[in-house]
Amino acid sequence: MNNRQIFLSHLAQTTDFPLMIEVEKAEGIYLFGPKGEKYIDLISGIGVSNVGHRHPKVIQAIQAQLDKYLHLMVYGEYVQTPQTLLAKALADTLPPHLDNVYLVNSGSEAVEGALKLAKRFTNRREILSCVNAYHGSSHGSLSVGGNEIFKRAYRPLLPGVKNIVYGSYSDLAQITTETAAIIIETIQGEAGIRVACREYFQALRKRCDETGTLLILDEIQAGFGRTGKFWAFEHFEIEPDILVCAKGMGGGMPIGAFIANKEVMGVFKNNPILGHITTFGGHPVSAAASLATIQVLKEEKLIDQVEQKANLIKSLLVHPKIKAIRNKGLMMAVEFESFEVLKKIIDRAIELGVITDWFLFCDDSMRIAPPLIISNDEIKTACQLILQAIEEC
Repeated sequence: MNNRQIFLSHLAQTTDFPLMIEVEKAEGIYLFGPKGEKYIDLISGIGVSNVGHRHPKVIQAIQAQLDKYLHLMVYGEYVQTPQTLLAKALADTLPPHLDNVYLVNSGSEAVEGALKLAKRFTNRREILSCVNAYHGSSHGSLSVGGNEIFKRAYRPLLPGVKNIVYGSYSDLAQITTETAAIIIETIQGEAGIRVACREYFQALRKRCDETGTLLILDEIQAGFGRTGKFWAFEHFEIEPDILVCAKGMGGGMPIGAFIANKEVMGVFKNNPILGHITTFGGHPVSAAASLATIQVLKEEKLIDQVEQKANLIKSLLVHPKIKAIRNKGLMMAVEFESFEVLKKIIDRAIELGVITDWFLFCDDSMRIAPPLIISNDEIKTACQLILQAIEEC
């Protein structure tokens, strides 16, 4: 059996139409197939490879850690240098009150921990989230997702969850003294890149303060420079009570975190002790890779280049078939007439050597989220190929 046959026979499938791109190697913004195929990765493994595939400094950090130790003990018991240095580096990017980092393995796990933390700290049970939000697919994170199509087959889910409309001022009245937390994507991702205004976030922060509700910002897709700031909430001049992150955090390695202040996080220490547990959270190799990723973002000034690169993409992707382009930095959605039109374009673009995608809750829009290292010339090549795919379809 060849790899494709084994893939279909023995790996669990999540759709009847996987992309089936066979990858032998990845480097920078490119994926390479076994027969010499070369693809520009314009989606960064869905917002993961912000510093590109196999960045040399990330690889160096991984190799150095491999020579020291791998897993030693469940999270939070041993003093492990990769974890401690990463926690300090994360805190240094954040407002002073966000000084306590709980390291986990993924975005879904970060959301699970944040929800538990909010309920435990406030002693409340109600959680608010947004329509068309996506926070992960484990039971708790799915419960606060905002699309019933993905939820109904798995009910009953977490009780006490209500949905409000992202960006709606009137819906903020639903945040009350019974609400433990509202979890909200700073930039809605799977809804097709929806960006609320600064005034909305200011009003949201004010309402949370008035009711004693914790504000959980989900920056699993939007964090680590993707929007042109290290954290997307910096655009809106607000600060969360709990921040969740993952994806671009690890430079290609699996890692996530939820971050709060020491007082809030301290409730996990008693009644009961070990209030949140993870065996592999903050794995030393992933933590070393994450620390290197932060250093690359800063040393190579990648975040400073995001806005210019996004504007270049918008200036080049001009075609009668394109109805709109929505973005915050290099978190972009290119809207077409329908999914049927878009799917043909995506398939043809892959044949031409450019990988794009659509969004779970917005299937008429093309996802563009390239590695932040992409050059202007590579952007021009990718956009030219997308325009060719549009013409040919």
